[in-house]
Amino acid sequence: MIDKKLEKMINDQINYETYSAYIYLAMGAYFDAKGLPGFANWMKVQWQEELFHAKKMYLYLLAKGGRPFYIAIPDPGKEWKTSKAAFEHALKHENSVTARINAIKSEAMKLGDHATSVFYNWYVNEQVEEEKNVTEIIQKIELLGNDGQGIYLLDKELAARVFVEPPLAE
Repeated sequence: MIDKKLEKMINDQINYETYSAYIYLAMGAYFDAKGLPGFANWMKVQWQEELFHAKKMYLYLLAKGGRPFYIAIPDPGKEWKTSKAAFEHALKHENSVTARINAIKSEAMKLGDHATSVFYNWYVNEQVEEEKNVTEIIQKIELLGNDGQGIYLLDKELAARVFVEPPLAE
């Protein structure tokens, strides 16, 4: 059986991952409307990743005898001033996800819940990758500035991203 405080933290994170997915889907729609299908693709792949994260936590919580619950999802927004601003928003959001994941892992360690602590190792490592990926795109956008040809090529690069669902149990 999982500790009630930890159960609440995981439930909150399941909902936050769902909110994250909603943000990325909104950004995908923003980029689709701007005529940047590669940027939109990158965001929609991220949307799929976030839903996978929530699903993995959901199943883990059930396995530990907890009960997942869902709450209303906040408005993710729909407009960003620039492509760079959208990715900066994504990075700020990923920073908040990292803080939340670290808090769950710390609480699990404090409680001596080794299974939950080990389970969240995957998310700790995943967040390093999430922040790195968004940071690299921001750096590329900064490098390109208003170079339309460069943005076109970056759009083609981002179009190549695909979602491959990792195994649920690791």
